Amino acid sequence: MLEADGLILDMDGVLWRGPEPLPGLVPLFETVGRLGIAFVLATNNSTRTVKQYVDKLDALGVQVEPERILTSAGAAAGYLLRLGGAGAGVYVVGEAGLVAAMESGGFHRTEEGADYVVAGLDRGFSYQKLATAASLIRGGARFVGTNPDLTLPTPDGPRPGAGAILAAIAAACGVEPTIVGKPEPLMFRQALARLGTRPDRTFMVGDRLETDIEGGRTAGLGTILLLSGVTTTGQLAQSTVQPDWVMEDIRALADALGG
Repeated sequence: MLEADGLILDMDGVLWRGPEPLPGLVPLFETVGRLGIAFVLATNNSTRTVKQYVDKLDALGVQVEPERILTSAGAAAGYLLRLGGAGAGVYVVGEAGLVAAMESGGFHRTEEGADYVVAGLDRGFSYQKLATAASLIRGGARFVGTNPDLTLPTPDGPRPGAGAILAAIAAACGVEPTIVGKPEPLMFRQALARLGTRPDRTFMVGDRLETDIEGGRTAGLGTILLLSGVTTTGQLAQSTVQPDWVMEDIRALADALGG
């Protein structure tokens, strides 16, 4: 039996794959609720808003409060607020989720004299955005990245991810970004603060060794790899990053939690 006070759950590859829920989604949350286990849903995806995730879960039969969803965009806003940046000017390279997180954090978007350049996946990325971001950073703006994922999976194969855009900006200005998303510790600290649980009684549940599992281990959490996403048993066998538990999917997780 797996004993836990808190869970940090990745979403894509754990709760669903693309538009389709993975088997056992509703029973997992019923089990977590019955046992009184605190949870946060944490994703490196900065393109979607918290409301979009709430609505998606609701459509799949699970009601989740917005405070239980932590995106890398939200983590970036939290990081800037802890730096004392409330009301600061921010140049955003990103999509709706990152824009909404910055606006809800009380920052104002600007292309002139920005205090911060915050960048994530931006499928409308252009030379002009690259030039503006690099110029602002060279002028003293602090460079913050949502997550380091170089690629993201699509039905047509891997496509450039946020990490590729960060690399382009870094090459243009000579400054590396501060990363807030997994596997860096900032996002895990924010998740633990929301949970109010001890790291040694909290588990990171994910499908990626290099972000979910590596980051969870670095943060002092227990780690659970689910084989319902991108990591295969062959990749696991060859990796130096090893989880504490390996399970097939969220049905196995619910069974382990429920005894």
